[in-house]
Amino acid sequence: MPGTLSKWLVVALVAVAVLVLAAGQFGLLQGQAPAGLGVRNGRLLAPSPTPNSVSSQAALHAGHPMQQAAMIEPLPLRGDARSAIARLRALIERLPRAVVVEQRDDYLYVRFTSRWLRFVDDAEFWVDCDAAVIQVRSASRIGRRDFGVNRARVERIRALLDDR
Repeated sequence: MPGTLSKWLVVALVAVAVLVLAAGQFGLLQGQAPAGLGVRNGRLLAPSPTPNSVSSQAALHAGHPMQQAAMIEPLPLRGDARSAIARLRALIERLPRAVVVEQRDDYLYVRFTSRWLRFVDDAEFWVDCDAAVIQVRSASRIGRRDFGVNRARVERIRALLDDR
């Protein structure tokens, strides 16, 4: 009897894993882009209310529950806004599963999709001429945690920009 129960438990776990993978492959785990993306009054959207985002402007959102956890340094600005965004786009387009959704002279919105489950992260980059930096916000659409994926991606982009 205990052996039969163990076998059924293994079968159930494998079935759940297959169903989750299939759901991801069919795009059922993508979520929706948050309302309010873009720059408003010199600010990108606030960090997510859960620990799955980073923002170089987190300090501007006093009292936000993820203010400290979401903080990340802005990217360096080299040159004018238009050329900085063009360089950033060229670099990002070489990253796996990155799709540029919108580009303006001073702004870039990119959607990153994970390989197996097709989770989507929205990343925004805005040239803040007054501060002479590129402000950044990157957040997962669904889930409570991202296990540092957004932070690691922004730091990888920073490193690639530094290599140029």
